[in-house]
Amino acid sequence: MASSANAETFVYITDQVDIPIRSEKSLGNTIIRLLPSGTKLSILQITEDGWTEVKYQNTIGWISSRYLSNTISARDELKQANTVINESQLLITKYETELEELNKQLLILNNENKALVIKSSKSEAEKTHIEQIYQDALKLEHENEKLNQEQLQLKTELQLAQNNSQIEQDTSQRNWFIVGALVLFFGIVIGIIMPKMLNRRRY
Repeated sequence: MASSANAETFVYITDQVDIPIRSEKSLGNTIIRLLPSGTKLSILQITEDGWTEVKYQNTIGWISSRYLSNTISARDELKQANTVINESQLLITKYETELEELNKQLLILNNENKALVIKSSKSEAEKTHIEQIYQDALKLEHENEKLNQEQLQLKTELQLAQNNSQIEQDTSQRNWFIVGALVLFFGIVIGIIMPKMLNRRRY
């Protein structure tokens, strides 16, 4: 007589060697696959003649009930625990490597940030320097414009002075010309009158 499992229950292979799943509940039937100790199986049914129909992944077959246990053996449990520990250790090593890489990237970012801060400070100083140069340039431009105006005024005054000098020179030349003309005129008059006056005295 066989009993079926109403709710899904599990058993574990307890032998130290790989146990075969067979196509039928007989030692002479075909072996479907071998399963190692500690493998977790789903129970489909249990027979009174010492066989259990089980399911493992997509495989359904029969295993002798004496190789099955409702609890995992201490040896297999320790083995699984060691496997979990090893996997955890691998994860820890992986995370430590990733953390180290992240710390390197963080250090690089911090250095870049410091460089940007220094560059920003230099840029601010350069900006202030450029603004000062611009203000100085405006001041020089204003002074240059002022000097140009003064130079233009001096040129104008010089031109006026030269014009006045030329006018005075022309006036002086005209005055001397008039004086010369008068002297010549009086000289001619005297030259004409004096001989006549001398002749009259003789007579």
